Amino acid sequence: MDMQTRTSGVVTATLGLRSVLVGSLPATLMTDHSPSRYSVETSFTRQPDHDEVTGLLGTRTLEVLADAGYPEVRLAVADRRLIISNTTLEELRDGLASLLADRLAEISSEIQDLRAAAAAHWREAAVIEESRVAAVTALAESVAFLPSDPDVVELDDRTQLENWAAEGGHGR
Repeated sequence: MDMQTRTSGVVTATLGLRSVLVGSLPATLMTDHSPSRYSVETSFTRQPDHDEVTGLLGTRTLEVLADAGYPEVRLAVADRRLIISNTTLEELRDGLASLLADRLAEISSEIQDLRAAAAAHWREAAVIEESRVAAVTALAESVAFLPSDPDVVELDDRTQLENWAAEGGHGR
């Protein structure tokens, strides 16, 4: 599944795994000296971001692995690779690969939901702030500096400018 979302104008595909990196497998695999458990490297479908790596390496993933019967499996991330330690190709083929793919999809979905909620919160906050600024501006514009005594004659702008010039307030 290659679900895509738009976050801040950038399209990001759901993080997944492509394939086993055969060159990283033990050279003695399928020989008399084959290790019983080993590390398998896989490539991500794209560079994982910090939140995805944190989710993948977190305690929830360890719980999911243990609950599914893989308590000894450990994960590490190196650039665009997932290193699955203490496993076998047979375990991956027989269910561990699907479990990891499901966990990555779950993590991606959780992160996308959190980011969407945060974006909605910021949009709402921006609307509230815009309304507040408009209200402050309207209130400020409603202030009129007029004399309370209607008999006091207000100076027109030209007279006021002449008075300021005489006071030296025009920059001379």
